Amino acid sequence: MKRKIFIYSTSWCQPCKLAKKLLQERGLDFQEIDIEEKGWSREDLFDITGGRTVPQVVINDDTIGGYDDLVRFDQQGKL
Repeated sequence: MKRKIFIYSTSWCQPCKLAKKLLQERGLDFQEIDIEEKGWSREDLFDITGGRTVPQVVINDDTIGGYDDLVRFDQQGKL
């Protein structure tokens, strides 16, 4: 089953860049959504993902969380 992966980010966020790099290293396709380009506030992000910080990684409608959460998810073999 192909996963739907979204990463909510900003252009200046270093953890966002690291999260995208990790996904790319694993050969996973993802859609990046820059919340600043969209004009979204942190409250908008919270309404969508349940988190207020970037990055927020969502896989198949399940919010994984930020970069550290993504690393743990990967280390557990779930990525």
